[in-house]
Amino acid sequence: MVGKINSGLVVFVGISVNDEEDDCSYLADKICGLRIFEDSQGKMNLSIKETRGEILCISQFTLYGDCRKGRRPSFFEAAPPEKAVILYDKLCHMLREKDLQVETGRFQARMKVRVDNDGPVTILLDSQKNF
Repeated sequence: MVGKINSGLVVFVGISVNDEEDDCSYLADKICGLRIFEDSQGKMNLSIKETRGEILCISQFTLYGDCRKGRRPSFFEAAPPEKAVILYDKLCHMLREKDLQVETGRFQARMKVRVDNDGPVTILLDSQKNF
């Protein structure tokens, strides 16, 4: 077991060839401030910080798998490991600086990740704001 949380967010992180430290800052702020947890009236109105939830941050280069052509994904847009590990670690550090409990997986490793999804919320964030 490398990283484990009780309740909170599982964040799969893909780093692109174009990402820089500013992208980490944008994502850390966005993750910390998203109001996606239910309040006492059942409305999505609370942030991870307000619920004192934890974050399991998993590096996932396959998020940049482009399947638009052919049958084999292209990972051309994924950052090389030497760059990605620096930005991944930076993002985790920035989240911790916001007083969040952050657990991680093992960078560039084959992992079995078990997620018990409690609710209908899966959100895609893109620091480049392409969608």
